[in-house]
This record gives sequence, structure tokens and C-alpha cells, in this order.
Amino acid sequence: MRSALFSAENLEKESQQPGMRLQNSKMLKIELNGEAMARVGSMVAYQGQVQFQALGSGGIGKFIKQRLTGEGVPLMKLSGRGDVFLAELSKDVHIIDLEPGDALSINGSSVLAFDSTLQYDIKMVGGMGMASSAGLFNCVFTGQGRIAITTKGTPVVLNVDQPTYVDPQAAVCWSANLQTGYHRAEQLGLGSLLGRSTGEAFTMSFAGQGFVVVQPSEEPPVQGSGVQQQQGGLLGGLLQ
Repeated sequence: MRSALFSAENLEKESQQPGMRLQNSKMLKIELNGEAMARVGSMVAYQGQVQFQALGSGGIGKFIKQRLTGEGVPLMKLSGRGDVFLAELSKDVHIIDLEPGDALSINGSSVLAFDSTLQYDIKMVGGMGMASSAGLFNCVFTGQGRIAITTKGTPVVLNVDQPTYVDPQAAVCWSANLQTGYHRAEQLGLGSLLGRSTGEAFTMSFAGQGFVVVQPSEEPPVQGSGVQQQQGGLLGGLLQ
């Protein structure tokens, strides 16, 4: 049987080391020997002896926060030994290595998988207040290990060495040490260019030293944002 389908670039990529790697730009391969965490529903194939356990949002504390904030990551634990292939809606997949002392703030909808050695929590985005329905909360990852994220299209990584402004629904992740804020578009001379179906128009600002990953697409506003706005003060206290 012959076909360009069977060319080397489409064959499964093998490695002698366990862990995450890109099978291609749209698919993640985890050579599992132990445990890893992944977004529920992201498995497209697997080989070997692998068990899947749904974890909700990663524990009762995170589950409560997700219910209150509308953010978080619906997780499943992968355990065993084998190869697991993950993807989500043909989005581009990128792998980030976190080192001790690193902290990454990321939109929960962009998390595909991460090593079980990493820790994460749901935290309020600084400077947000109750200004917009773009989303008040992000997942902050710390520890040492790998995390796989997704973007809609090829992103740009902006080095924050001057005042930086991003559409909040295009911001995928950023250095957690950056100072964030939100501004009405009118303050920046953008007028109604950033208008949303809610009638709001905001942009997100970043200051400090770090990076911001921006995708060439916009995630829809977080569901339940009206509850976020009404309960912003209460949630801020609960999540400290």
C-alpha cells in the first residue's frame, strides 16, 4: 500500500525518554511512565496500559473556585505506561518548561496538559476589579515540569520592556510577576474598535519585566461573567 499519508513526517515519533513532546504542530504525545494531567476530552488515541480518572478542576478547593469564577481546567489524570496523544479542535500546541521560581499565568481554556509535578491555583487577575466580562481569573502554574498550551493560530510572544496593551480575549498567558491592569478603549483612543457584544470595550495592560503570549484570535467571554461582576468583591476575598 502506498500513499503520501505514510510519509515519515506523519509516522509516530519515538523517543527513549518519557514525557511530553510534539507529535506535530497540532498534536501532543505523552510517553507516559507514571502520571500526567490533561484536559478532559483531549485524548485522541493511546497505546499501552493507561488509566484515565476524571478530577473535575483538580481538587475540591479548585472545584469551588471554578464554580464561583467560571475559570479553571476540567482535568483528568493519566496514569500507567504507554503513549497518549492529545489535541483540541486542531489548535496549535506549544510546550513550556517551567523551572523552580517560575510562575505562569494562563487562561484556563488554553491548558492542554501538564506534568503532575506542577502546582496550579485559580487567582484573580490584578488590576481587573469589576471592569469587564473578559474574565477576572486565571490559572497560575508554579513548580518544575512541562506544560502544554494551545493557541488558535501562530502566536506572537511580546517582550514586555515598554507599556504593552493586549485584547484580553487574545491574551493566552504571561509571566505571573507582571503588573496587569484594564483600561477602557476610549482612554487609549481606540473608541469602539474593541467593542464586545456586551457593549463593553476594554484592553489589558502589562508592565514590568516578562513576556505575554498573544494569539491571532479571540476567545469568547467567560460564561458567568455577570456573576463575576456582581460578586467581584466577595470572590476577591475568598480567593486571597
